[in-house]
Amino acid sequence: MQTTAELVERAAALAARGGRRILGVTGPPGAGKSTLAARLAEALGPHSAVVVPMDGFHLAQAELNRLGRADRKGAPDTFDAAGYVALLHRLRASGGATVYAPAFDRSLEEPIAGSIAVPAEVPLVITEGNYLLHDAGEWAEVRPLLDETWYCAPPEGRRVGRLVERHVRHGREPAEARAWVARSDEANARLVAPGRHRADLVVDPG
Repeated sequence: MQTTAELVERAAALAARGGRRILGVTGPPGAGKSTLAARLAEALGPHSAVVVPMDGFHLAQAELNRLGRADRKGAPDTFDAAGYVALLHRLRASGGATVYAPAFDRSLEEPIAGSIAVPAEVPLVITEGNYLLHDAGEWAEVRPLLDETWYCAPPEGRRVGRLVERHVRHGREPAEARAWVARSDEANARLVAPGRHRADLVVDPG
């Protein structure tokens, strides 16, 4: 597996190719995608890279309740996949304008529109999320819009433990957190896993 320095160097080389480049960081829940994306962006600096998370396209809780999908939040059909694809198109062809992207506030468990500014002069967008290599429905349109996609594959014990800790940190009781991981997060992980072989690089983000 590559070191952090090697990954930063590879991301910097992608940014230096000219024009706007998009690096996808994917993998199952708890794999360390957001941590790696943030680490890369910090190393490259705000004038070189901006992180745009797929999680900004979570459907709002009220809409999940209306659709009867709240009990499996995080599944592919609990996101606005078409909206995410449209944003990737805008990011590729910004035309000199700043593009605004949504973020996901874990303390609220809600997406927040217009939270992330991507100035036209920033050469690299790092987008991270579970379903960048998912090939069902509108998700299949994501991969062709990415210049490279890296798949995060930490040891399973570390990944699952990190998921449980995250849910506890955001208000679930430990038993409830473990049950949610086993029922929901791991079901989503099984959907993500087949995309691994389509990644340009498999990494352990630590």
